[in-house]
Amino acid sequence: MNLKLIEALDKNASLFHPVVDVSPLTKIATIDLSSNNDKLNEEIVNDINLFEAFINTSLSEQKADFLIGGYLEYRALYGRSDVFDGDDENNARRLHIGLDIWGFAGTPVFAPMEGIVHSIADNHKKGDYGATIILKHMIDGIEFHSLYGHLSKRDLHYQKGDTVTKGASLAHFGDHDENGYWPPHLHFQLIEDMQGLEGDYPGVCSLNNKSFYQFNCPDPNIVLRLSPYS
Repeated sequence: MNLKLIEALDKNASLFHPVVDVSPLTKIATIDLSSNNDKLNEEIVNDINLFEAFINTSLSEQKADFLIGGYLEYRALYGRSDVFDGDDENNARRLHIGLDIWGFAGTPVFAPMEGIVHSIADNHKKGDYGATIILKHMIDGIEFHSLYGHLSKRDLHYQKGDTVTKGASLAHFGDHDENGYWPPHLHFQLIEDMQGLEGDYPGVCSLNNKSFYQFNCPDPNIVLRLSPYS
């Protein structure tokens, strides 16, 4: 773990704005998308209508406004797209290194802190991020980034270097035609070193690369702080 960045984020945790609209009445439940969930099968994840129905049923059954989960979760479902292929199990990208917030298309996304637009892109391949925004931040002298994936294409109106204020309406959950062919959700990820990439950064890694990505991409809930609503 990157202790310096984690300590800085933890120290300033009370200053962050919620990324989605929450109140004391908001219910956020967890969801398991690993192969441990015997309700999730290959037929569901390969049919977007069935996959969306699965998420919506999970929301309804738990009487939840949002479902969250996925940091360091091993998900066989990434086999639905060749974006994540590898030559064997250890090199195939299956380990999720962001945190997902599942809800409904059009759900507003807010900037948790002030930043500038690092880059934007439409990563439109099946299984990819779709519309993506990456912000650059500075906290206690440490530069880091936040990535927002699976957005609506209407949100790709920013220019590199634009200032985004804390709490600003940043984006919206995209529908499956624009978000990489997923049920509507936000992929939120913290990244210290962008490694020269723009508009994209791995949100899923192989088991062989877990140590590096766990260091470079700490648990997003240190910023989201959604557990009080769970």
